[in-house]
Amino acid sequence: MSHLLREHAPISETAWRLVDDEARSRLTPALAARKLVDFAGPHGWEYSATNLGRAQRLADAPCDGVWGAQRRLLALTELRVPFSVGLDELHDVERGARDIDLGSLDQAARRLATAENSIVFHGWESVSIVGIVQAAKHDPIILGEDCERYPRHVAKAVELLLGAGIDGPYGLALGPETYTRVLETSERGGYPLLDHLHNIVAGPLVWAPGIQGAVVVSMRGGDFLFDSGEDISIGYDHADAQSVKLYLSESFSFRVVTPEAAVALGEAT
Repeated sequence: MSHLLREHAPISETAWRLVDDEARSRLTPALAARKLVDFAGPHGWEYSATNLGRAQRLADAPCDGVWGAQRRLLALTELRVPFSVGLDELHDVERGARDIDLGSLDQAARRLATAENSIVFHGWESVSIVGIVQAAKHDPIILGEDCERYPRHVAKAVELLLGAGIDGPYGLALGPETYTRVLETSERGGYPLLDHLHNIVAGPLVWAPGIQGAVVVSMRGGDFLFDSGEDISIGYDHADAQSVKLYLSESFSFRVVTPEAAVALGEAT
């Protein structure tokens, strides 16, 4: 029996396929961090910690002439977001309906993706995860109000990375407000700003809910490590007379190996 208890849910195989497919389609655009960092796994729900490859010598000893050290690990973090689907909607799936109301799932997917992005880029002190922006060694570059100056700021970030010996290609994560400003701006001559920024970084530009401002990161590999235990899955909680209570769940750890491999672009002030 899976810990997700899906087999106990009053949901048919056809309805499960629909819910899973819809969850995937809603999550994929918003999971920005995964498009820019190294993803390892999934290793399974039982996987509990990432080996950091280090040990800490212990202050005391079990007996004279012996010293001990304890391996250092980074425990995986679990995220869980509840949502529900109406029983009437699930019954309509069996009748052939494909336009069922999954608004609750849509909100849950956005929340989970936002949380994951926020943890990867801004960290979470409670679980000892230091985010990319927190770890970055370079001083942040302030974007300012003039969107037409964004290419200069991004080019400066790339220059800083090159100066630190960090090769490309590079990726650019844009928070929702920054992304909207970029989409709405055409430079002199009508050239889309998004295309200009893409040419500068020579890598992906991603819409990243949960990120403040923007971040330029190297995508050469090995600098930012996302270790997945169980990848995002849907589990069953319980059901009542009106709806089925489900949840999105995942477990992961994240660590920055090379703090010099990112430059934060602060929000306009």
